[in-house]
Amino acid sequence: MSKPYRLHYIPDNASLVIRLVLEEIGAPFDTVLVDRRQNAQDSTAFRALNPNGQIPVLETLQGPIFETAAILLWLSEQHGQLAPAKDDPERAGFLKWLFFASNTLHADLRIVFYAEKYIDPRQADKLRAATHPRLRRHLQLLDAMAKSAPGWFCADHPSVLTYYVACMMRWKALYPAMTDRSWYQLTDTPCLQTLLMKLETRPATRSAILAEGLGANPFTSPVHPTPPEGSAI
Repeated sequence: MSKPYRLHYIPDNASLVIRLVLEEIGAPFDTVLVDRRQNAQDSTAFRALNPNGQIPVLETLQGPIFETAAILLWLSEQHGQLAPAKDDPERAGFLKWLFFASNTLHADLRIVFYAEKYIDPRQADKLRAATHPRLRRHLQLLDAMAKSAPGWFCADHPSVLTYYVACMMRWKALYPAMTDRSWYQLTDTPCLQTLLMKLETRPATRSAILAEGLGANPFTSPVHPTPPEGSAI
């Protein structure tokens, strides 16, 4: 690798979180497009990096890492940025919400995005509809947490969790295409809305907008991306 990191990515997928964090840290990295239209995530070469065939994968000098939360936590520890230090009293609070985002919010989002993988395709829309109240509740919990303004969940000094939640809120508003999204209103979570507005002004976000064609306001007024290469769907 010519740089310390190589990010295997699909535009506007979970790899976007990693791109944002790498930009925020200021770490040099290369990117490798995984062409979803060619099912490149199922190729032998990609599955050698991640046997699950999922994005993201971050190649490092210590080997490839997959799973979004694992990459985020590893990067924060390697660089001593974007998360409370191990001896910080706020470390426990940060970790519980990071894993809530990964194991609860993101897991339920996957059900909505890929319902056909969890149930008979004829019942997919019913499963999505049944999952929406859970997602609303997750956002309400995060909004209440944001209101308490912990130092590791703000836009002025974002953490890996800040960017993770911002991306998932973007995806809620866009995917899957051609489905009812009336259940989700950003204004229902005003603290998160304020956070997202501020996050959109950061240099890391502006860089990601250009790299993946995300539109001017990728978190508060998201539109489907027009990436320079590849496809989000």
